[in-house]
Amino acid sequence: MSALPSKTFDAAARGPLHGLRIIDMSRLVAGNMLTLQLADFGADVIKVEPPEGDSLRHFTTEGMEIWWKTYSRNKRSVGLDLRRPESIGLVKQLVAGADVLVESFRPGVLEAMGLAPEVLHAINPRLVITRISGWGQTGPYRHKPGFGTLVEGYSGFAAINGFADREPVLPPIFLGDMTTGLYGASATMTALWNVKVQGGAGQVVDLSLFEPTLSILGPQVANHHFTGKLKSRTGSRSSTTAPRNAYRTLDDEWVCLSTASHSMARRLFESIGHGALLDDPRFATNAARLKNIEEVDRLVGAFVQDRTLAENLAFFDRAGVTIGPIQDARHLGTDAYVIERESIVQLPDAELGSLPMHNITPRLQATPGAFRMPAPTLGQHNRELLSPLLPHSEFQRLVDEGAISTGRRAPATA
Repeated sequence: MSALPSKTFDAAARGPLHGLRIIDMSRLVAGNMLTLQLADFGADVIKVEPPEGDSLRHFTTEGMEIWWKTYSRNKRSVGLDLRRPESIGLVKQLVAGADVLVESFRPGVLEAMGLAPEVLHAINPRLVITRISGWGQTGPYRHKPGFGTLVEGYSGFAAINGFADREPVLPPIFLGDMTTGLYGASATMTALWNVKVQGGAGQVVDLSLFEPTLSILGPQVANHHFTGKLKSRTGSRSSTTAPRNAYRTLDDEWVCLSTASHSMARRLFESIGHGALLDDPRFATNAARLKNIEEVDRLVGAFVQDRTLAENLAFFDRAGVTIGPIQDARHLGTDAYVIERESIVQLPDAELGSLPMHNITPRLQATPGAFRMPAPTLGQHNRELLSPLLPHSEFQRLVDEGAISTGRRAPATA
């Protein structure tokens, strides 16, 4: 990983969302993905964590909080025991000066805490409250737990993922959570535009894990409605274009190839010496190639398997055919494209020395985001954020009694 470009934290950096304050009471992935997008561009995100910390801290790699360090960069942390009324009172004081509150409790829990939307809007009428839950704030499933795995199955994703002769395959990443986080950042900023620019009031953003996952699956329901047919599991093949697949090379590597247009399919077949097949009714159109996909894959696969990965990439690059290597984390750390684009960078880490992570995404030319601070330790900013809200003796009492959680001793910040 030494080839990866190094970046440093700049506490004085200002992004386009500087001045925006977000109280993040969420747990795990979706909420942290949401607030990461805003924190990277300058928003002041204050994580309100329970005494044991955000659950994302417990997704460890050989004891290291890699997930937390990656998805909670540019955020500050306060530790509060929300079972105590004094801590709820401090949340209300934080809300008074905030623009957004993000939470991911099961519907009804925020109300049970005494922090119902109507209570929060009485304190701050312009507050945007983004509520993340498995199934949304309404409907017959509103009280059911809803991790991303459940919605990846319920939405139809798993049913179309994998190979036809094997079990449905759930994604090996937090697909539902990540998608929800990205939707949530957009929805939160849309609601904020209504407040900041249109002069509107604060409102609730009802964000389920299910609906964002459903939305990325394309017109599956409409297709079934009009044809009566269900999309089958096709492995790495596509149900809309052919050929499209993963092919093994002579040196036991893999390439991915796609011909999403007829002109690209023609270029492919001509380059591998089978241009005449495009005059054959079995291969002349995309629909025909889909019906004869076994033969199409046999021809393309045979060509690829006679050449090494490097030879395939060079050959098809000269032919202008859309092909690429199937890479893993080993390749990404040394990939010339990744390095030159600075898609992954190394940042200093007090515990690990340095830590590679994805760069700020997307890129804004005039007002880019910035790495302002590493992910906080639990309660690292208690004194900075909470002591101004209380007399000194009261602050110390709440620390001593555990209403304000100190967590581990925080390192000094620049």
